Amino acid sequence: MLSEFEIVPATSDMLDDILALEEACFSSPWTRKMLEGELTGNQFAHFLVAIRHRQSKIKTEPAIIGYHCFWIVFEELRLMNLAVRESMRRRGVGGTLVTAALHLALEQSATRAILEVRISNDSARSLYTRIGFVPIGSRPRYYTNPIEDAVLMQMNPLVVPHGRQREKGFVSGGESASTDSL
Repeated sequence: MLSEFEIVPATSDMLDDILALEEACFSSPWTRKMLEGELTGNQFAHFLVAIRHRQSKIKTEPAIIGYHCFWIVFEELRLMNLAVRESMRRRGVGGTLVTAALHLALEQSATRAILEVRISNDSARSLYTRIGFVPIGSRPRYYTNPIEDAVLMQMNPLVVPHGRQREKGFVSGGESASTDSL
């Protein structure tokens, strides 16, 4: 079965589409300068995008349907931003992006992973829990617009969840993927 999307490394020419997705998904989005800094100027940052295989009948819909920015700093994977186009949620895009980050982190000898998520973002918290993250604390008033606490989650030791293996060098997902909410 042909996959609905594939995960590839982001490139600078994708910045406009990534920024548009960032602004559509977050109440306090990163700026163009911040995204560009992560994409081109941070030695620890990695940027993956989910790209549709099939062309949409709606010409205005960008090919990029999701992205994930994460850092691998020595033994730690730090999930920074994960965004999926609203019309593409619950199709495994978010889970596939996170799984790709887990694989890359393991290849680079990372042993644990950490992230913050809005306490009200039940979909994201559920996704991370299904993948194997557990809550370990909170960060009061961590987010703005609106001001809200963050749930601190970790995966220690870092593992790829059962059933989320991939072929080396290619990650895909789609109809047969899990029903992730992101």
